[in-house]
Amino acid sequence: MSITLIITIVTVIVSFLAMNNEQLMDKLIFSPYAIAKDPNQWYRSITCGLIHADFMHLAFNMFSFYMFGDYVEQFFGMIFGPTGRFLYLLLYVSSLVVCIIPTYYQHKKQYYYRSLGASGAVSAIVFAGIFLQPTLQIGFFFIPPIIPGFIFGPIYLALTVYLSKKGGGSINHSAHLWGSIYGVVFLIIASRFSGNYDVVGTFIEQIKIYLGR
Repeated sequence: MSITLIITIVTVIVSFLAMNNEQLMDKLIFSPYAIAKDPNQWYRSITCGLIHADFMHLAFNMFSFYMFGDYVEQFFGMIFGPTGRFLYLLLYVSSLVVCIIPTYYQHKKQYYYRSLGASGAVSAIVFAGIFLQPTLQIGFFFIPPIIPGFIFGPIYLALTVYLSKKGGGSINHSAHLWGSIYGVVFLIIASRFSGNYDVVGTFIEQIKIYLGR
């Protein structure tokens, strides 16, 4: 069984349990204020990725994760060999923590602030996938998959930065932004020290071929 499928199954189960158990939801959700008061609650930065606000939130995240995750996990196996599955799991888990750090510092004094969902980690996987295959055709919400990844990526990041600065709403755009960036950085560093695959050079070469140069 793939790590992607295991993560998906666990996330779906825990999310459904938390949706029907307010006490469980409160224990797992990310609360910067609670962590600032009690550092032993740091685990919330990971467990918040196992819960979602509602079925649509869960379905969107898990669909995106599974579509990209299965591909990225296989590619990690080709690039890194036996350590590929471990590095893939490390990318997912560590991205849950990294993407939420800016949120922690921004809201640690706000008692009522809460954040949940695997969006930051999913963004890390999606952007790792885009960097591995930048010419992959991707859709954007209601737009069919007609945009190559290397064009979709900057558009998505620009929109995320704008929405993050605008503020308001219930979506943690900051987690999306930092998760996306972390996914690419992790991939570059891992390929530099744990593999013989020139991920940056291959990324550039694929775009050149796509553009006919």
